[in-house]
Amino acid sequence: MKKSVAKYLLFFIISGILILIDQFTKKMAFEKLYQNDPVIILDNVLELVYVENRGAAFGILQNKQILFYILTVFVILIILNYLHKINLNKKSIFLYSSLLFIFSGAIGNFVDRVRNKYVVDFIYFKPIDFPVFNFADICITVGSFILIISLFFIYKGDEIKI
Repeated sequence: MKKSVAKYLLFFIISGILILIDQFTKKMAFEKLYQNDPVIILDNVLELVYVENRGAAFGILQNKQILFYILTVFVILIILNYLHKINLNKKSIFLYSSLLFIFSGAIGNFVDRVRNKYVVDFIYFKPIDFPVFNFADICITVGSFILIISLFFIYKGDEIKI
């Protein structure tokens, strides 16, 4: 199999799995948590609670769905453009992984926005009163973290050759 085909195949298979996990966990959150008391996982640390987020991160920009649709499509197109240009090697695997996680999380939340007009959030980290989040948000955060680490420690100011 050609490397370029494998690059896309791997990307979309793993992304599909992550999106399915996201959608499954949101479905479970709805079925088990909607109109119910929070489920305490670790007392005063971690709870599962059902929240319908009609905004972005931290609940900002409430009910601006058209803006989220446009931004998501824009981000997805940028990611697909970089995916097309990237040559997989030891150095680029981190960039590739970051694109994969961000893409998966963006699609997972986009599916919610299109289907429900809101995103289902259900994970609440209580000690710092962190906003309720979901698996797609975790993917986006992990992808962003990998991207930042790779830019600062792998590429170290070099021009990124993709």
